[in-house]
Amino acid sequence: MKNSKTIVELKDIVKIYGEHVVLKKVSFELKEGEIHCLIGENGAGKSTLIKILSGAVSPDSGEIYISGKLIKNMTPRLAVKLGISTVYQDTELVDSLTVAENIFLGEEKTKNSGFLVDRNHQNEQSRNILEALGIEISPDTLVGELSTAQKQMVQIAKALHRNAKVIIFDEPTSSLGLEETKNLMNLVRNLKEKGIGIIYISHYLSEIFELGDRVTILKDGENMGTYEVKAVDISTITNKMVGRDTSLFFKKRKVNIGEEQVEIKNLSKEGIIHDVSFSVRKGEIFGIGGLVGSGRTELVSMIFGIMKPDKGEVRIKGKKLKINSPIDAIRNGICFVPEDRKKYAMLLGRNVVENSTIIYHEIQQNNLLNLKQELNLCSSMVKRLSVAVSNRDQLIEELSGGNQQKVILGRWLFDEDAILYIFDEPTKGVDIGAREQIYELMTELAEKGKSIIMVSSDMPELISMSDRIGVMRNGRMIEILENKNIKEEELIKLFIGV
Repeated sequence: MKNSKTIVELKDIVKIYGEHVVLKKVSFELKEGEIHCLIGENGAGKSTLIKILSGAVSPDSGEIYISGKLIKNMTPRLAVKLGISTVYQDTELVDSLTVAENIFLGEEKTKNSGFLVDRNHQNEQSRNILEALGIEISPDTLVGELSTAQKQMVQIAKALHRNAKVIIFDEPTSSLGLEETKNLMNLVRNLKEKGIGIIYISHYLSEIFELGDRVTILKDGENMGTYEVKAVDISTITNKMVGRDTSLFFKKRKVNIGEEQVEIKNLSKEGIIHDVSFSVRKGEIFGIGGLVGSGRTELVSMIFGIMKPDKGEVRIKGKKLKINSPIDAIRNGICFVPEDRKKYAMLLGRNVVENSTIIYHEIQQNNLLNLKQELNLCSSMVKRLSVAVSNRDQLIEELSGGNQQKVILGRWLFDEDAILYIFDEPTKGVDIGAREQIYELMTELAEKGKSIIMVSSDMPELISMSDRIGVMRNGRMIEILENKNIKEEELIKLFIGV
């Protein structure tokens, strides 16, 4: 591989969203027939980097070279033309089409002067590609009938049909069993032998050491180093992934913690969550950590009634709750701030007043609008949380990310009787100033005896704010730790399963 040709070179890539620098002059290269692993914590910048290479996102500065040629305006179409394909964790296939139709989608083979799709030709060519890869799937099978692992293999076949020179694997085994993982890894080795360059993203370090030729470590948007896999050990990798200045850790006030107030017992959802149990006390912030796909968001979605569990129960102050919907959760004193505020929390096209008071009407179970009361409530919330808004009629999407989040948080402050607050990634996409205000609000709620569940991918946040930390892996809560001088290295090893 030493003398292999470099097919991808990214130089000093910078990407900034608002005030958040996602990539800070990151450089990366890939050679023919190489498996180059890309690793880092959640939010380290891995996904953004590969989206830039595949043309889905444009960098703010930096250069992209493919086979030595500078590419000035990379687009998804151009990336495919240049031989770059991505196999995502969530497969991008059409379930209602056959395997062959998905492989040829957008490049259909036609007959009769282009009026009819030549399905026989497509099936034959697809069968040849699948057999060459050792994939036992019929080309006329509907993709919707395939397993997750089989769908990923169809994506690989589709990439080869497009003469891919580079294939990016983004967490390909996160939803696979042991045997499926083994088969996929064998297929990746097969692709390497064909001279294809592989960028392999995984949180599972065992896969890195088993497959990789080189590994590049990202942390907080920076390249912490590129190493030959055979010349590096797990300790070096984890230290590079998580080593951070202590100034990034919030200094939370000590809060007196009372008796158990919330109890989660044996929550389960087939294939997603497996017998999760834990409790949260008065004044306690119970942190939940784990890798993307570990089941963290699905777990809190069940507690709030968004997703219905197959079994298990939620108890508050000893009372078993019947929660079939978010309305049931709200009426039982449960508040929820979701990870994706734009998709699940914001009323787009509506102003700050409407966004901040919508929950109040449900709490009061009052369908009559009182515009003066709404304005007063909104004004008090804006003042309390220092929301930067030009006027109450300003649309919520016109606010900065931090101010949007404060409005979403603020809507729950009108419920004085609420008992449990669930925060899923509470400071995602907000600046440092808003972040500290959100931490202060969470601390104030704890001081009032509220119970708080906080899901976070931000390691300093998880360690700074949590009294205890529940570790999720593969849909299970594998351990609950008292937060007594927990080190990031300890947590990341539990997340990964080292």
